[in-house]
Amino acid sequence: MTFFARRFKRRGLSRPQTLLSALATGLCLSLSLLCASASALVTEAEGNKVGVQPRNMANYVEGVYVRDGEEHPATANLAAKRFENASGDPVVHSVGTYLIFWDPQNFYHGDWISTIEGFMEHASTAGSQLESVFAVDAQYTDSTNKPAASHFSFLGGYHDTNPYPEPSGCTDPYPFEATFLPSAPLVQGLAVCLTPAQVRAQLERFIGEHNLPKGMGTIYYVLTPPGVAACLDAGGATGHCSEFSTTAIEIEKDEKEKKEKEEKAESYVEPESYKSYKNSFCSYHGAIGSGSNAVLYGMIPWTAGGAGDYHLAAKDETPGYVCQDGAFAPTSGTGDSEVQEKERAQAKTPKEEQEFEEKKPAEKREEEEAELLGLRGPHVQEPNQLGSTRGPDGTYDHGLSDLIIDQIAVEQQNIVTDPLLNAWQDSEGKELTDECRNFFAPKVGGSPSANPNTLAGTLANQLFAGREYYLNDAFNLAGIEMNYPGVPCLDSVALEPQFTPPIPVNADEVVGLDGMDSDITLDWADHYTSGSPSATYPVFTWNFGDGSPTVTGYDPAGPAGNSPENTPCAAPWLSPCAGSTFHSYQYGGTYNVTLTVTDVAGNTASVTHPITVFGPPAPSKGESTGKSESSSSSSSSSSSSSEGSSQGSGSSPHPGPAVLPAPVAAAAVVSHNLASTLKKGLVVHYSVNEQVAGHFEVLLSRTLARSLGISGTLATGLPAGSPAEIVIAKAILVTTKGGRNTVDIQFSKRTAARLGRLHKVTLMLRLIVRNAASHDPATTTVLSPITLTN
Repeated sequence: MTFFARRFKRRGLSRPQTLLSALATGLCLSLSLLCASASALVTEAEGNKVGVQPRNMANYVEGVYVRDGEEHPATANLAAKRFENASGDPVVHSVGTYLIFWDPQNFYHGDWISTIEGFMEHASTAGSQLESVFAVDAQYTDSTNKPAASHFSFLGGYHDTNPYPEPSGCTDPYPFEATFLPSAPLVQGLAVCLTPAQVRAQLERFIGEHNLPKGMGTIYYVLTPPGVAACLDAGGATGHCSEFSTTAIEIEKDEKEKKEKEEKAESYVEPESYKSYKNSFCSYHGAIGSGSNAVLYGMIPWTAGGAGDYHLAAKDETPGYVCQDGAFAPTSGTGDSEVQEKERAQAKTPKEEQEFEEKKPAEKREEEEAELLGLRGPHVQEPNQLGSTRGPDGTYDHGLSDLIIDQIAVEQQNIVTDPLLNAWQDSEGKELTDECRNFFAPKVGGSPSANPNTLAGTLANQLFAGREYYLNDAFNLAGIEMNYPGVPCLDSVALEPQFTPPIPVNADEVVGLDGMDSDITLDWADHYTSGSPSATYPVFTWNFGDGSPTVTGYDPAGPAGNSPENTPCAAPWLSPCAGSTFHSYQYGGTYNVTLTVTDVAGNTASVTHPITVFGPPAPSKGESTGKSESSSSSSSSSSSSSEGSSQGSGSSPHPGPAVLPAPVAAAAVVSHNLASTLKKGLVVHYSVNEQVAGHFEVLLSRTLARSLGISGTLATGLPAGSPAEIVIAKAILVTTKGGRNTVDIQFSKRTAARLGRLHKVTLMLRLIVRNAASHDPATTTVLSPITLTN
């Protein structure tokens, strides 16, 4: 679950629009450079549509999002606009990707290529597809009602040595200065500038030369090295190019001057270079043809700057944070303010001003340079940088490839949801990632602090195959359409079916099962019927474990009465509904109830909880097994087992007066908040049918325990095939009769402190009880999963 989802995980609360809007407003006020306006995103270039990623812009405004004549509070930039695919135009359902490094002069460093290709490999082989920013894309469909691709295959990279066209079709507004590069002799004013027509021509030539595939299932990324600009027009100082006519540092100076003059009510003339900056972009995507002959491509010019690359002229060793967020977005719960304070360009305190004035001129210049280069102000994040270790070419520029990786990831999402530039976008031409520009939450690793050699931090928000990356969040339209979870910008999606089992339950008693506890990110999508879109929702399936028919229906409403057939649901929900349901059991026993949820992207997960029913046993053995007949996979489960007992089978107790049946026991965890549980204890409700003695144990994965430095006794007697667990907390249970009560299980200070480092943890609660038989008491063991989050 993301940072925002954790903060607003309660039904009935409004969406976090105030927080998002205030955050964006604060960022714009603190550094207006990052909030510059830009031209339309899906636009025409040389008679063809392209989807452009302009340099940083603020898209968060409070307003009203209008869809189908109804108004919805908006958190992203959807004020009085519609983000839709009204005609159901094609999205990409499955895709293979190629990287083409168009680099005849061999300026693209080998370590950059290795890191970029490594990302493509790691992202394409990631274990859990839900733990990926690309998983958000699957809620977007077309007239086939099939989802856009949430992952991709990497078909490899290739170094294209075909020469750049002469003459260049445009003018680079900021050409490289003549310098010595290790891979070539003195370069006399390298100034290569490529138009969309030239890129398209070379791409078609390359595909033909190598007999590569076309069609809606392949994406080509064309990457060019430093010194090669891309423009959408003739370029120059006022053109729309991947370069602009000055540096980010100079623009920051202009912004500072502008702010100071505004505070003094003095006039300010915006320099021409600022217009060049506002017209610039970081990457774009386009399409040649359509259908089986389509060529889908992304143009990824070098926009990572040159910080840490000592082979460049001084004017080209500039930071590239204007194509990245500079770590202004929130990253983790309590660390948000710390991150923003470290990244924001801050004024000196009076004490710092005095200390500065007392320094020698050389020291002053060094400090001013450090501020401008981003050690105090905005800077990029490079989770794959080498830090204080030099790369193969003797420089500290290895991590610049992280900025290019982010652009590839951005274009990947925009291409699969808007491949022909006519599908998912809003009325202003903004595509999927444009609605969440500069959001990189939440943090999974790294630090925002800049390394003095690389001038970059190491924040990461994605983990693929054990490697960390920093990728722009994707827009979740379900977060606008639905009140819960209601998070519009995501780095991954959640699908966690949940329900709280009733306790205790008597035979023939009607009990409610509420699946609306579930955390389902993708809980809304467009479904196309006769060409017109309508809403669809997740599907809930209940298996009651007693052999009765399963109940299946849509989120979110429940049936009107005690029978799931008592529908229709209240408009606008689809019928039948089964987010909540009722059921009754005819006989006593323990039944495993399974809830299976399928979200709008087709992802499926299940959860199973035992329900103990007090009442007469079934009349004959085998009529009601009490076991779930569902074959669905389980994302979390509870199980109940006993020695010398036939719970849930409906059979009679074991014969013989000397042997008592195993006790019937159930336990349900009340605690859900991690911080509160570690401070106050784990609250557990339990019930037993007779006098028992035993204990509770809280179990933690031995692997996780080792990584956190938590010690404990190895848990024995777990079901065969279970992963190793250790006991990290205990509580004794002794009763004098049957009934129900509550127990608090306390954690040691050391264990609580180490678990407190996590934002989410899954534990296991084990209850072991035995009856009061004087000879060979029967034992029952109940296992229940515990998920605690902040």
